[in-house]
Amino acid sequence: MNRTSEKGAASAAPGLLSGAYRTVWRMHFFAGLISLPFLMLMALTGAIYLFKPEIDDWQTRGVAAIAPSRALTVPAAWAEAAATAVPGRVATILVPEREDRAVKVTAEAEDGSRRAVFVDPSNARVTGTAPAEGVTETVKEIHSLVLFGPGLNILVELVAGWSMILVATGVFLWWPRKRDAGVVTIKARAGRPLWRDIHAVTGLYAGAVIFFLAATGMPWSAVWGDEVMGAVREAGFGRPAAPAASEWIHAEHGDAPQGAGWTLEHAGMTAAPAPIDLDRILASAEDAAMPRPFLVTLPASPDRAVTVAYQNARSEDARVIYFDRTGDVLRDITAADFGTGARAFEWGIAVHQGTQYGQINRWIMLGACVAVWVLAISALIMWWKRRPKGRLGAPVAPPGPRAKVAVLAIVLPLAVLYPLTGLSLVVAVVLDRIVSALNPTSAPAA
Repeated sequence: MNRTSEKGAASAAPGLLSGAYRTVWRMHFFAGLISLPFLMLMALTGAIYLFKPEIDDWQTRGVAAIAPSRALTVPAAWAEAAATAVPGRVATILVPEREDRAVKVTAEAEDGSRRAVFVDPSNARVTGTAPAEGVTETVKEIHSLVLFGPGLNILVELVAGWSMILVATGVFLWWPRKRDAGVVTIKARAGRPLWRDIHAVTGLYAGAVIFFLAATGMPWSAVWGDEVMGAVREAGFGRPAAPAASEWIHAEHGDAPQGAGWTLEHAGMTAAPAPIDLDRILASAEDAAMPRPFLVTLPASPDRAVTVAYQNARSEDARVIYFDRTGDVLRDITAADFGTGARAFEWGIAVHQGTQYGQINRWIMLGACVAVWVLAISALIMWWKRRPKGRLGAPVAPPGPRAKVAVLAIVLPLAVLYPLTGLSLVVAVVLDRIVSALNPTSAPAA
């Protein structure tokens, strides 16, 4: 959101303001250098994922489309048909909202691989199979960086933290100081001033949404997300208590409830060992007025509860029913049962994914994704036009501690709230000092 050149800033804002401006500009430059490549990737994949329902329906239309019928066979027949088509264990069953769509059964083979089997519920006929993880699941794994290795998910937290620093420092640089530059509209008509105005005005209108996306992406991070989830749970602000006849247990892989939302995604529940009565479980879910679409998770371990989770778009519509394996309800959980912290996080995630407030929510999130690319491209062009030959061209901060007060006021709260970001900030400052010491005669970028 840089609004003017360093030379212009110095002439328009002498003394402390000039020093603060230069120092914040330097921080803004390095925050962009660190975060923008990853942020651009996340913006692209996030924009695609906003259209997950349409993409999934398009991808499976050839095997999922069926003739509408109200006559249904028993659910056990669906599972049997899927297990025959793809020998192995039935892991999940997605009961669709539309009558012209087949039931999607995920079958897990003995080697652990999974495949989606589509079954016509009216006659238990298999209409086709497809990869268990479609295009949007791959896009999601790229978005969270887990596709490149489990350890790289830590970058989500770093990128989110530095993105918030980027927005916060950009607001400081954008703030009007009686300079002839675009503030709420683009004034320049050509050259670097035009790109400066495009950068500033785009940042003005999209900055708050980008900041929000970065903050609400934190629950998925490997460090902050796990720690906060645990703290919310321990403080009683997360999921509700388990029923007296059972208890919560951390569940992974085949035992973890699917489609149950952030609050309950790893929250398994113990149940007495018994064969799973799928027919009774789905009949009980229908009797309990569980809305469609809903996802049934059949755990691999024999002492885990079966879950039926509504695939809700709005956070306040969340609902998960835990059944024992014979079909008795252990706990019927709605969003009203969540603690304050869990409700806040569920709301933030739903807005982040563009589903909480319907189409307007999705288009605002899409606009923010496009804005990230506009900001990145305009920043790159501005840097290219002003870069000194053979050097990085980073703005040079003036000496003295007073000019650094503005930077500390901006980044310190974020560094405290997100410790991993704070640690990376310390590393960045140390590296900056080393580079400055090795290049003591570097001149300010013009």
